[in-house]
Amino acid sequence: MNGGTTGGDGAVRTSRSLEDQDRVAALNARFDGIAAPAAIATVMTEHLLGDLAVVSSFGADSAVLLHLFAEVVPSVPVIFLDTGRHFAETLAYRDALAARLGLTDVRSITPAPAAIRADDPTGDLWSRNPDLCCHVRKTLPMLYALRDFNAWATGRKRHQAASRASLSMFEAQDGKLKFNPLWDWDAARLADHARTHDLPPHPLVAQGYPSIGCQTCTAPVAAGEDARAGRWKDSDKTECGIHFQNGRMVRR
Repeated sequence: MNGGTTGGDGAVRTSRSLEDQDRVAALNARFDGIAAPAAIATVMTEHLLGDLAVVSSFGADSAVLLHLFAEVVPSVPVIFLDTGRHFAETLAYRDALAARLGLTDVRSITPAPAAIRADDPTGDLWSRNPDLCCHVRKTLPMLYALRDFNAWATGRKRHQAASRASLSMFEAQDGKLKFNPLWDWDAARLADHARTHDLPPHPLVAQGYPSIGCQTCTAPVAAGEDARAGRWKDSDKTECGIHFQNGRMVRR
């Protein structure tokens, strides 16, 4: 029996958290200096993280991450959180990009109708309580979608915002491992990869949207602004809440 079980649920969680952190440290050490394509190939072919899903917004930079996974395992499960508030362009881009890359398991996850009825019956929760809106429309559906997976991959990068400046390739969150293969890629490298592989851009990028979320909460970004400055414009909110950093939910 694992010694962590003798102290109750708190001891179990602590023991598991320490094990996860040790595993994360070992993975980051092993993959130090390894480029994203090789890292993805190794993780997927060696099944290093167990059952893994890619969580993608099908946003401005999504094509690169999805292309790298599709080159190795086009059948990888891809989870798209369909909040019911996306731009029409994003939904069309999701379908076109999945077909272009040959992705065969894209899962569009929607909020529970009961949760919408309870918390957002008038559809304006985004303007009254954006944190709760993200919780209902993104965080809870994602937790449901990931329940059968051991790990998930994201397209987050250090250059995107100050809240992401300390990213590493591997993290642990809620008992699951997170894989951020593009953590150290900058905008120029992303653009070069997309150009080299003729990846279609999200149509809103040309209209000044370098980061694209829900239509109700996303605005164009001015030259020189942070790439995520248009998310939750005119508020101090910077993240939706599906990501944790140093053990804490990141929203602001």
